[in-house]
Amino acid sequence: MKFLVTGGGGFIGSALVHHVLDDLGGAVVNVDKVTYAANALSLARFDGDSRYKHERADIADQPAMERVLAAHQPDVILHLAAETHVDRSIDGPAAFIQTNIVGTYTLLQAARIYFSSLPTPRRERFRFVHVSTDEVFGSLGEDGFFHENSNYQPNSPYSASKAASDHLARAWQHTYGLPVVTTNCTNNYGPRQFPEKLLPLIILNALAGERLPIYGDGLNVRDWLYVEDHARALALVAMKAAPDSRYMIGGGAETTNIHIVQRVCDLLDEIRPAPSSHRSLITHVADRPGHDRRYAADFTRIRDELGWSPNESLDGGLKKTIAWYLANEDWCAACGGGARKRRGIHG
Repeated sequence: MKFLVTGGGGFIGSALVHHVLDDLGGAVVNVDKVTYAANALSLARFDGDSRYKHERADIADQPAMERVLAAHQPDVILHLAAETHVDRSIDGPAAFIQTNIVGTYTLLQAARIYFSSLPTPRRERFRFVHVSTDEVFGSLGEDGFFHENSNYQPNSPYSASKAASDHLARAWQHTYGLPVVTTNCTNNYGPRQFPEKLLPLIILNALAGERLPIYGDGLNVRDWLYVEDHARALALVAMKAAPDSRYMIGGGAETTNIHIVQRVCDLLDEIRPAPSSHRSLITHVADRPGHDRRYAADFTRIRDELGWSPNESLDGGLKKTIAWYLANEDWCAACGGGARKRRGIHG
């Protein structure tokens, strides 16, 4: 089975590429224009592998997307290419509108043309998997969970751009018959995550003896999903989900931002002891504008219909994540020195 993955050089995308090639024995076409968050070392192991191809192209370039689809003839498209960092969306929303909205529209149009050219047996198997976030639903109170029918209430330029792309994907299913499946996931963590996001930022700052800035009181709650569990879910959806379906994908591991930072500090104290506890580096800073208080997802549907559930516990996933960053200093160095210079730590 041939998977076309947009954004395959990024964090979740590279985990998906590894899963398809290593665990499923499939083939992958990675469409990635290689922005700041893509790291060539994430997929370097597959250089020269006949099952893997990289097309350096922009999803907002329709002629390029039509050419790639016609040339490679994928069985499924998994659309992960996106601008994802909330802070960056506040500082510069235009890139998020261009990639997440215009890019998704352009890719949907190219996929529609490609889908119409397929013979009937291949049309029946084809899926366009639109990968989104639970942030499109806004902020939860102390109780309850997001589910597949939750109301949209995005609160940042990032989540608004992803909400718009969700609606476009749904419209292309209902108007044009493109077999779309949408997924909305909780906070991902694990190997190969660009160090502007929470966990790699904590780990690398702590190892460098730099402060760990936490937004507000640090009591914002997130549900943490190990990226390899997410990759398994996405591949399963691509192969088994019915058109016009939606799945929430969560880790079942809710915790506050301050707690997860403290836990990483404690693990680093055990692995790489410093003169004083890494917790001493924690610093509270002014909260981010529009900072959602709590996210959590009910993943009952994907568990019951497709048999998926997360394998990794939060503590086990944290230990694996820390071990990976400690063992891959060359990968971290390739990200550049400016990667960690963001306003605060958050989910």
